Amino acid sequence: MKVLVTGATGFLGRHLVEKLLSEGYEVRALARRTSNVAPLKELGVEIVFGDLTKPETLGPATKGVDAVVHLAAYYTFFGKKELYELVNVKGTQWLAEAALDNGVTRFVYCSSTEAIGPVKNPPGDESSPLNPQFEYGRSKARAEGVVKGLAARGLKYTIVRPTGIYGPRNVDDVAYWFVTSYAKGGLASRVKIGTGENLIQFAHVADVVQGFTLVIEKGDVAVNQTYIVSEDRWYTYNQVYQMLHELTGKGPPSVKLLPLLAKVLLAPLELYDRVTGEGNLMHRIALVDSVTSDRAYSVTKAERELGYRPRYDLKTGLKETIEWYRQSGYLS
Repeated sequence: MKVLVTGATGFLGRHLVEKLLSEGYEVRALARRTSNVAPLKELGVEIVFGDLTKPETLGPATKGVDAVVHLAAYYTFFGKKELYELVNVKGTQWLAEAALDNGVTRFVYCSSTEAIGPVKNPPGDESSPLNPQFEYGRSKARAEGVVKGLAARGLKYTIVRPTGIYGPRNVDDVAYWFVTSYAKGGLASRVKIGTGENLIQFAHVADVVQGFTLVIEKGDVAVNQTYIVSEDRWYTYNQVYQMLHELTGKGPPSVKLLPLLAKVLLAPLELYDRVTGEGNLMHRIALVDSVTSDRAYSVTKAERELGYRPRYDLKTGLKETIEWYRQSGYLS
């Protein structure tokens, strides 16, 4: 079976490609010409250059494959609205349409639990109403709608919604900023916003890869379905702080801020980052609303229908990830 993977040069993509190859799949990667494809070439992956924003490049990429796994996205929580629409929504549409034009009907789309957003009565599940907090999540929700709409043309889709992904080789997203800021004695290790009793849920990259692999293997079950993949439990921020304290020796936070005061204090830091071009998520005002809402989701459907079994509890996964950061020079 030959699988086209978009986003293969990224954090999740590299891990998924390695797993697919180990399972005997042929893998083709769609990559932009500016991407570092050397690691994929070393693995023997076929590279096709193209761009989600250039639909004319997507036909050659999808020709001759059996399935498409679409991971690539404009992934930032503070980006440009027009790019979310162009890359995440229109790009997904153009890719799926190109697949259909080439007779490829199996399409696995990587969404996010950010498409659901905060949950009022946790845990949320695949039937929870979509109430995304950030434009990134809103674009993912719209892209899900595009994918589902193409089922009328014969697209056999599966939507996979991971929670926040962490693990070795993750160097530029929410989990990375949170863990490294804490380990370096930054604001995350000293200041707690609100009570710390709101819920958060992370997914180790190996467990997310397991979810995608099962979706591909069990296509007859997974067709036209949506699955949440994550660890099978969630944690309060206080529990996460305690784990990080035990693993790094920093914190736990001793200063508690009311949400409104936290926004006032973060405002100049965010302004500084915007002026200097730095992008530390821990300095953003929107973080306050994020950490004072609940993000907890059930993986029961994936367990029941796919046989999904997450292997990593958060403390074990964080220990492994922090060790990798230290060995790789991201932490001293």
